[in-house]
Amino acid sequence: MNYELKNIDTEDIEDLLIKVEKSFDIKFGNAELVHITTFGELCDHIANKIQLDHSDDCTTQQAFYKLRDAISSKFGINKKTISTDYLLIDLLPQNNRRKMTAELEKKLGFKLKILRPPHWETTILSILLLGSFVELFFDWKMGISGLILSLIGLWLSDKTGDKLKVQTVGQVAEKMTRENYMKSRRNSKTFNKEEIEKVLTDWFCNDLELDKNKLNRETKLAEER
Repeated sequence: MNYELKNIDTEDIEDLLIKVEKSFDIKFGNAELVHITTFGELCDHIANKIQLDHSDDCTTQQAFYKLRDAISSKFGINKKTISTDYLLIDLLPQNNRRKMTAELEKKLGFKLKILRPPHWETTILSILLLGSFVELFFDWKMGISGLILSLIGLWLSDKTGDKLKVQTVGQVAEKMTRENYMKSRRNSKTFNKEEIEKVLTDWFCNDLELDKNKLNRETKLAEER
């Protein structure tokens, strides 16, 4: 049974495609994707759109080496001791995690986005946000106040969160490959065309919470025209 991505919230797919543009340093024109009907066609279109020389080297491996060098340089850790299984909880102690992560991001030259607020905190604020929408129909002043408080709370929660989204250095390297593909490569003037479908599969499944075993090239993006 195939997933049909047309049943996924359109805004979620659009948000993901904006991230794809940034990662691969491309730009989709208006209505450029209107004739793309399957996930495979989308992967091929993006691969063909990247106007760079093909190189068959592994971007995730390069991302790991780049990350390992940054960790070694910033925190004085012997590179030989840093493996893909190296635990972030040992590298980034919670009491100094946000500061150390910011230093690592500065060294790399881009955001890693590996920190999040506690789930209980975002759950409470999301309930408050939903409740405030309902309250608008009964007492608009209270509803607006609740909306403002919950939105500010969610913003602050995101800015101060220190829980890890991923657990190992290897997982960070994989995240770098998805979200900062060109910046993770040793030579940003080349790309590995054979990797694009795998990277996009990982990304769609991760962001849209799809089963990787069921997302394939024939998965529908839209109705046949």
